[in-house]
Amino acid sequence: MPEQHYEPEPALAGAAAGGTVDLGVVEAGTPERRPQGPDGPGPRGRPRSLWSDAWRDLRRNPVFLVSALVILFLVLISLWPSAITSGSPLTCDLSKAQEGSRAGHPFGFDGQGCDVYTRTVYGARTSVAVGVLATLGVAVLGSVLGALAGFLGGVWDSVLSRVTDVFFAIPVVLGGLVLLSVVTSNTVWPVIGFIVLLGWPQISRIARSAVITARQNDYVQAARALGASRSRLVLRHIAPNAVAPVIVVATIALGTYIALEATLSYLGVGLKPPSVSWGIDISAASPYIRNAPHALLWPSGALAVTVLAFIMLGDAVRDALDPKLR
Repeated sequence: MPEQHYEPEPALAGAAAGGTVDLGVVEAGTPERRPQGPDGPGPRGRPRSLWSDAWRDLRRNPVFLVSALVILFLVLISLWPSAITSGSPLTCDLSKAQEGSRAGHPFGFDGQGCDVYTRTVYGARTSVAVGVLATLGVAVLGSVLGALAGFLGGVWDSVLSRVTDVFFAIPVVLGGLVLLSVVTSNTVWPVIGFIVLLGWPQISRIARSAVITARQNDYVQAARALGASRSRLVLRHIAPNAVAPVIVVATIALGTYIALEATLSYLGVGLKPPSVSWGIDISAASPYIRNAPHALLWPSGALAVTVLAFIMLGDAVRDALDPKLR
């Protein structure tokens, strides 16, 4: 067969002869590629983190959206109850006791002639305040003690673990009946203090386990080998990677604390009249449930919806922050 000769491309031939290659055409014809992620192209130069992935998943989760809207509504009416009701929860008329709904009073009246709708709206303020403040106190105290036990280890871990076991052995409702029965204050602070006192061991156990897991990672060992101080190790390397489980448990526990406040108020050792609370209204409406079921239905329904919303929010946050569930 005759020998075939192939002429090099002009640009390549120029390069072989010692010239320069004009890559403008090649670069212009090559589309810019952006880093690919599981959901398509991602932004150039922006690393993805656990928190950004969790926020993306939460925005697409209908359970999170519904629960967040309910909680946002509860927070708004807790801050500005007068926005949806013009009455006072302490204004009562015995001549209207146990009456059903009428114009301007959609939920009817309770056994004392108080407007059930107004008391239900103002009761949200107490429940949200107790839940949020108690959760913050429990999260801070439990996280600090659990982090110290997990990071220091040794005798500190043993002592704090035994103290935690002692508080775990105290029944919550029975402890509330004993401790709060001697309190005469009508404010929410004794209830919040009691919840913090008996609620921190759960968060402490979670924080301790998360810190023990995080301190064994390679980046923590590398930072320790480079001479990082204990405070820097905890604040910069361990805490940011151990806080996710604490947030999940605290979010779910918030709804539980709201139900606990209502239970203690129902038993007469939590909030006391003239404070406005769903637990107080449920307790007052229980004796005449047959004659005026509406007085029990509305505060009970509001309590159930509130607790369910926070539990659903906690479940959604857990699913978003747990990489194993992706």
